[in-house]
Amino acid sequence: MKKRHTVLMLLCALSIITFLDRLALPVAESGIRSDLHLSEEQWGWVLGAYILANAIFEIPSGALGDRHGRRKELARIVTWWSFFTAMTGWCRSFLQIAASRFLFGMGAAGAYPNAAGVISRWFPKKEHARAQGFVWGASRLGGSLAPLLLVPLARSVGWRGIFWCMGAIGFVWVALWLLLFRESPEATPDIDIEELIEIGSPTVTSSGYQASELQERVPWSRLFRLPDLWLLSLAYFCYAWGSWFFFGWFTTWLVRSAHFTVAEMGIWASLPFLMGLAGNLAGGVLSEWLVIRFGRRRAYRWVTAICLSVAACLLYGMTAVQTHTGIIVLATAGFGVMDLMLPSAWAMAMGLGGNFGGTASGVMNTAGNLGGWVCTIVFGYVVKFAGNYDLPVRMIAVMILLAAVIFARVDCTRGLETAEDLG
Repeated sequence: MKKRHTVLMLLCALSIITFLDRLALPVAESGIRSDLHLSEEQWGWVLGAYILANAIFEIPSGALGDRHGRRKELARIVTWWSFFTAMTGWCRSFLQIAASRFLFGMGAAGAYPNAAGVISRWFPKKEHARAQGFVWGASRLGGSLAPLLLVPLARSVGWRGIFWCMGAIGFVWVALWLLLFRESPEATPDIDIEELIEIGSPTVTSSGYQASELQERVPWSRLFRLPDLWLLSLAYFCYAWGSWFFFGWFTTWLVRSAHFTVAEMGIWASLPFLMGLAGNLAGGVLSEWLVIRFGRRRAYRWVTAICLSVAACLLYGMTAVQTHTGIIVLATAGFGVMDLMLPSAWAMAMGLGGNFGGTASGVMNTAGNLGGWVCTIVFGYVVKFAGNYDLPVRMIAVMILLAAVIFARVDCTRGLETAEDLG
């Protein structure tokens, strides 16, 4: 096995754990709200606390990885969030659980931008979208496992116990990461020079190679002067209304609006994430195939715009059907199509950021977290004042359609490194 594939396996494991920890809260919603006596709007703030922390600390965490290295930063990130995941199990009030989720979000911020930075350094450009597809596909595997594993686990150990178990799993990952990962391909023991050439290592010479140093300071002024990074961030803000609905309110919507039982929700809520897994894997391959034929600019534009347009229609239709089968089919297809475009979106950010792909990805994902935070808070208040769970879902469909329009205008070849325009 090539060394970069071992790295990819570690990143995929990280992605699975991230989403198990993230979705433990909405999956355990019934027990938590009953125990802590939380209203709809309070629950929206609890869900939103994690997202807000992600938005605030996303860029600093990505920049720290660019500056000081992904090995240390990802170890710090997972250690921090695993501790506060476990602490969630000791919460006794609204303020305690909101604070715990905010602190959890502080730690988790930067996980995906730093993973993108690892991919940018460890994989050749032509493999970026496919590698991102595996990482995001793994997150959806974690999302699908969350209701299947955590609902029965909560019956056995209570909702508090699932957070203690998940915290312990995170610490195991940190130990494996520090044992197996090195900052750069050149610093990795026993790596073949042929693989370094495949990766495109700048330190490879005809006589061998030497380990590279950490990166130079992030060029913030140049980065924020990129108009396409602003466009990409706005598009991701709008898209994130859809993704964060599935990460937060979806299980509640199934139980309280679509009238699924908690046991039924534990089974059927996993299907959209399984389709997301397929969508991410297929999206990475599709993007790579289209890039070869049409260039990065057109390939990524087409994939993102078309997929999100279709997803908006499917989510809007989900609120119009009455049968459980119809709801799950439309929700599963909608989330899967949204995820089909995700590798392209992250490849856009890496293309714009170049060697600072982690920072550029952090900027984009910060915008997405802000969108998710706004959506999560607004959802609770719309339900409270309108008495209707379907209206906010229709609002989300409109935001996804707007994201499609904006993505169609992003040119990922106009980034920090523009000498070689593959578009």
